[in-house]
Amino acid sequence: MRTLRQFVARIETIPTNTSWYLADLGEARGKQELFTNQSPQTLKALREHALIESAISSNRIEGVVADQARVGTIVFGHKQLRDRAEEEIRGYRDALKRIHKQGKQLSVSEDTIRELHRLTRGGIGDAGQYKEKDSDIIEKSPHGRQRVRFQTVPASETATQMHELFSLWKDCLEQHRIHPLILLAGMNLDFLCVHPFRDGNGRVSRLLLLLQCYHLGFEVGRYVSLERVIEENKDRYYETLEQSSQRWHQGTHDPWPYINYVLFILKSAYGEFEERVGQLGSPKGAKAEMVLGAIRAQLGEFRLADIERACPGVGREWIRKLLVDLRSSGEITCSGKGPAARWRNEASKGRNSK
Repeated sequence: MRTLRQFVARIETIPTNTSWYLADLGEARGKQELFTNQSPQTLKALREHALIESAISSNRIEGVVADQARVGTIVFGHKQLRDRAEEEIRGYRDALKRIHKQGKQLSVSEDTIRELHRLTRGGIGDAGQYKEKDSDIIEKSPHGRQRVRFQTVPASETATQMHELFSLWKDCLEQHRIHPLILLAGMNLDFLCVHPFRDGNGRVSRLLLLLQCYHLGFEVGRYVSLERVIEENKDRYYETLEQSSQRWHQGTHDPWPYINYVLFILKSAYGEFEERVGQLGSPKGAKAEMVLGAIRAQLGEFRLADIERACPGVGREWIRKLLVDLRSSGEITCSGKGPAARWRNEASKGRNSK
């Protein structure tokens, strides 16, 4: 809550690039209703892809990885899960569903955050409970070296500071002195610096981000995975977090690198949403070109599911028909049958050999 305290005390100027992000995001939110008035099937496909990508990416950032072939079963299926990684991904899915379903009706509060943590860490004894022991953020190098990247708030002070954090969020919103997106990003920084749980803080911070976006009317996370966009820009995430957490305990830190990173993520998601809705709303000929382009861009073997991910909203049968047509013309080959079938773009052989 050092960032929100800093904002309450003073916020004399806003960096120019921050102002640009805010203007772009205001425009994007203005277009949001236009984009969400598209075909229900189109939006359903985007929601399903976003749910999968969010559950997988947010856990993968923390090193929790599952068998790619079982992703659909983990996220949408009801079969027994195989291991701890699958349980954590399924738990994150449950947390996402709650946020997507309840939206603004789900309060931004300590109780909500603890419940989201409980869902993501289902089965662990301290799930939903603040940490009982001090835990610093340790960075491990590929060579096995370790360093303390950040000293988090002591366990004895965690409950008090979390209570203040959520109180400041509510008070600042009601005062209308600071742009709510700046507050959102600043609170996300404070949450990560407090580090309230023994484990799973990164995942809960991303769920908190999504929930706050709903409260502020920015609903792009329903259709484009914010977690996947964060994963794609993971190096910048860690870089800006480290920059903005320096001197955080003294309240003299610079929050703007991390704030601008969060705004960049939201802007990127809206740009992708607009592009995808445009593609999905196009005529069948354009859809076919999109699928053909995705197939021809593949290097080595690929599966039908890989093309589905590259072309959200395009039906599986439509993709399969194009694959069969390309196989008949000799442009691609296939080995195996059903979901296990592996396809190969013959033109890629020449590209691989160069």
